[in-house]
Amino acid sequence: MTAVPVAERMTARQFLALPAPEYFQRRQLVDGELVVHEPRPLHQRVLMDLAFALETWTRAHPGLGETTLPLDVQLDDRNVYVPDVLFYSGDRGPGRSEILPSPMPDLAVEVRSPSTWRYDIGAKKSAYERHGLRELWLVDTAADEVLIFRRSAAGVAVFDIAVELDREQQLTSPLLPGFSLALAELFPQR
Repeated sequence: MTAVPVAERMTARQFLALPAPEYFQRRQLVDGELVVHEPRPLHQRVLMDLAFALETWTRAHPGLGETTLPLDVQLDDRNVYVPDVLFYSGDRGPGRSEILPSPMPDLAVEVRSPSTWRYDIGAKKSAYERHGLRELWLVDTAADEVLIFRRSAAGVAVFDIAVELDREQQLTSPLLPGFSLALAELFPQR
């Protein structure tokens, strides 16, 4: 991912008015900076596997929520993120709406890309926390682990629970009753 230097930081309104990006490019607005990258095969494979597991769970539990692939989520006037996978509890999701940006999800998943990881574990994690995201999964494909940050209850101001799971453990969440994914299935053998 490359930060494009600008004389003046971009606003969310300016970002959302940009023409559609190139086919494989993904872009976000992080603290007013336009950040562009092209996902690599490992990133896409892990993203698809996670999305498939979550979507399978969602379809088996109608009414509990909606899983979706990357959508623009505006946090404030200088931050528009595009999580790799989003989960919305109940009927909070965008559904089949064409209206952008999408609302803040309950769960955002960010899969490591070499050029984006510093944003994911830094500015983006902090902004997600400030703006009320209930749970964040940071999937570290370099270390074969998932870092989970969540709030212990509604109304808690910060991520007060942090969990680090390795490839020998199961990925679960209180937001997803009955969901479980063996991380050995998610991370390819080296």
